[in-house]
Amino acid sequence: MATPSKAKGLQFTRKFTKDGVTPYDMFEYDYRDSVIKNPNGEKVFEMNNVEVPKQWSQIATDILAQKYFRKAGVPQADGSLGRETSVKQVAHRMANCWRVWGERYGYFASEKDAQVFYDELAYSILNQACVPNSPQWFNTGLHESYGITGKPQGHYYVDANDGKLKKSSNAYERPQPHACFILSVSDDLVNDGGIMDLWVREARIFKYGSGVGTNFSHIRGGGEKLSGGGTSSGLMSFLKIGDRAAGAIKSGGTTRRAAKMVCLDLDHPEIMEFINWKVGEEKKVAALVAAGYDNSYEGEDYMTVA
Repeated sequence: MATPSKAKGLQFTRKFTKDGVTPYDMFEYDYRDSVIKNPNGEKVFEMNNVEVPKQWSQIATDILAQKYFRKAGVPQADGSLGRETSVKQVAHRMANCWRVWGERYGYFASEKDAQVFYDELAYSILNQACVPNSPQWFNTGLHESYGITGKPQGHYYVDANDGKLKKSSNAYERPQPHACFILSVSDDLVNDGGIMDLWVREARIFKYGSGVGTNFSHIRGGGEKLSGGGTSSGLMSFLKIGDRAAGAIKSGGTTRRAAKMVCLDLDHPEIMEFINWKVGEEKKVAALVAAGYDNSYEGEDYMTVA
């Protein structure tokens, strides 16, 4: 529990952990296997000896191994680089990252309070009592724990020291931890904020495990006049491009397709085509599930009418 302190920063008291005992020693662990197979039996993913607390279900183990473990760049005991294999690694890199940033900006009243904060969060993650969103599991702490950087991907941040907006110098020192983004789009083909620029912004967000939502009501319907004298190919032609792009990107670089939400106002000229398109997609999903392709739509994909 956090309480305000008369001194600068927050004070924390222990609720689940104990002084002198690491949260990792408060659990018993299993080593399990995780496998994804196609209906024909072909293995799409396999990982052995995944370390998790004994009370974790197999489903929770599979989600951790298949989606949230970092698959490359993690220092190994023999000096090589490899993947994460234990939930202890993931719990530490997240809780430690939050602690490091908290200490950097004076959030804690003392070093002891920072340690209690870390211990309680690590325990909560291991106990499945309190966990963050998917992009945190994908990205948080990769720089602090493993030194992973990567070339910049077009992200910006507000520097807490001077309040100025700045461009990130690498991909993971200031990671993308947010779950969902609402993106606008203008009725323009190639300029900033337009249709093709939207696919680039979406790809950046999908790559690091987050989802997007956009209202496309500003895009003119098929056959409407263009400034150059021609006619628009219509909203639906562009929506299909966006859907295919999202389907081609693995969310967070793992096994889940990107999460994309699309909505449209009722007075848009292509509203009926929009509604019927979603109906057709749902029929495809139903047919795939009936045929045994249970993993065909692993991510969220929503289309709504506003």
